[in-house]
Amino acid sequence: MAQKILIVEDDKFLRELIARKLIQENFEVIEAIDGEEGLEKAKETKPNLILLDLILPGVDGFEVLTKLKEDPVLTVIPVIILSNLGQREDVERGLRLGAVDYLVKAHFTPNEIIEKVRINLK
Repeated sequence: MAQKILIVEDDKFLRELIARKLIQENFEVIEAIDGEEGLEKAKETKPNLILLDLILPGVDGFEVLTKLKEDPVLTVIPVIILSNLGQREDVERGLRLGAVDYLVKAHFTPNEIIEKVRINLK
């Protein structure tokens, strides 16, 4: 059975690009366009991994991560932050809140993102 990846990303182009890549690599993809939808879909689908943007309409990624980690069922799901926020404070905050990795969008190609997903699913 394919592993499920939840992508929480409001940028349609980037979300679809990453989704296509993951599907090509035989992952099942669930998409959410904001933090609230991301939390709902995480609860509904219990994905194997979550790719989470930080700058989202409504509930931001830091808040989503906090809520995921407070939930006894969802806390075990690895979360990789994928963001344009590259400041050290943001990275440290994301990792402190429980993300397994922090990728700055501008520094990673879709293939490298897939590689990070694979590493964190082991």
